[in-house]
Amino acid sequence: MSHPIESLQEWFEAQIDGIWEHQRGIKIETLDNPGWSFEADLRGTSLEGAVLDRVDVARTEDDWLTLMVEEETFKGFGGPRNLDEIVQQFLAWAKTSKS
Repeated sequence: MSHPIESLQEWFEAQIDGIWEHQRGIKIETLDNPGWSFEADLRGTSLEGAVLDRVDVARTEDDWLTLMVEEETFKGFGGPRNLDEIVQQFLAWAKTSKS
């Protein structure tokens, strides 16, 4: 099984069409609580229109996830060591949610 970042790179590359990558994309940022923020713009992809009801997983103060789709954007937030899990969850959802 490939590493989540390798798989994310493959997903990103599959979206490249000369337009999407100039107007849309993926953002990974840090949060000050501390943690991670991940956003993937779904407009112009096979996932446009796909739905994901909010998912909240709270294991400990530093081990948590929140996932959702809002305004055609997959959003994932998590604790300081949850970035791989956020990306894995996005990729698993993307695989099963294609239009």
